[in-house]
Order: sequence, then C-alpha cells, then structure tokens
Amino acid sequence: MLQFITNAESSAPIAEQVKGFIAGGGRWVQIRMKEASDEEITQVVSAIKPLCIETETFLILDDRVELAKTLDVGGVHLGKEDMLPSKARMLLGPAAVIGVTANTIDDIKAVRSLDVDYVGMGPFAHTLTKKNLAPLLGIEGIRDLCHQMEEMEMVMGRVAVGGIKKEDVAALMEAGVNGIAVSGAIANAANIQKATEEFLEVLKPYKKD
Repeated sequence: MLQFITNAESSAPIAEQVKGFIAGGGRWVQIRMKEASDEEITQVVSAIKPLCIETETFLILDDRVELAKTLDVGGVHLGKEDMLPSKARMLLGPAAVIGVTANTIDDIKAVRSLDVDYVGMGPFAHTLTKKNLAPLLGIEGIRDLCHQMEEMEMVMGRVAVGGIKKEDVAALMEAGVNGIAVSGAIANAANIQKATEEFLEVLKPYKKD
C-alpha cells in the first residue's frame, strides 16, 4: 500500500504531481496544502478528481474536514493539532476513511476507542515536508509501535511516514506496517511516474491479494 502526500515545496505543481503518481500506478493520494486557501485546494481537486474517478484512485485531504465533505473526497488525514477524529467522523459519515498521525503508543491509545481507519506512524526519518518535527522513530521505533499495537489487539491500518526512501521500504514492511506514505521522494523526483513505479515494485512482495 502506497500513499502519496503532495508536496507544496516541489517544483512540480500539485496537480502534476498527482498525475505523475497516477501514471506510475499509484492509487492513493493525500492532498496536503497546509498554507493554501480552501479555494486553492478546490482548484487542485477539481483538476485531478475526474482522473481519480477514472482510475479508481483514492483521494483524501490533509486536515480540511469541512472541505473534504464539500468536495466529496474519500476522507481525511488528521494531525495532532487538527480536528478531533470523533468530530470528523460525525461530519463525514461512516464511509469516509480517517487517518491520524502518531509518534508514540500514547498517541495511538488516545484514538483506540474512536472510529479511525489507520495510524500514520512517524516521522520515520528526517523530512523537510513537515515543520516542527516530532522525535524520529527509525526502524526500531516503528517496529516497537507495531508490536505494541499487536499486543493490545488494536485493529487499524499502520502506515509509516516521514522521509521514507525506496531503500527503506523492505525494512519498514518487515517491521510490521501495512503500507508507507511518501512525499518528497516522489514529488521531488526528476521523473515522478518512474519514482512511483520504483516504489510500487519494491512493495510488490508485500502486496496481499
């Protein structure tokens, strides 16, 4: 499972990043435009949504819950300072996918009783995509979170995020995550389509039917 998080710092426009990712076979996009207005995000979604529908690409927004409802996308990813997942669920309904950011097991325990679909575990490594980074987890930190979730029988998706490169994928999947979320390594690539294809190729052995 590969999620692409759009990158506002890339030289490629957001819509072009998404098109390249889809051309490379990617099918899960998170539109992350922290500093953008609702109008700017709406323009991007309007440009890419027909292609997402045509290719059955899953589309979610970072943070903007009300806008996600207005634009009728698949869900949201929520950081620690964003809307509470319980409120987002009430607004978006039972079919929406809701992901949350987690850096510690306490972060995960805090959403245990809520209707959350996946946990974004990170940051795995240093990344320029986010400001005010939480402590880096590394492979051992990711493995430890996955192990504790299994011990507590917490059934929700586990997605590693933050500074992930192609060569990190195998170790992360073997540490216990279900998928990875990538931003800079794809958005800043000379060829976004090719970078996506390479990530998906490395993920192939871990794909479940």
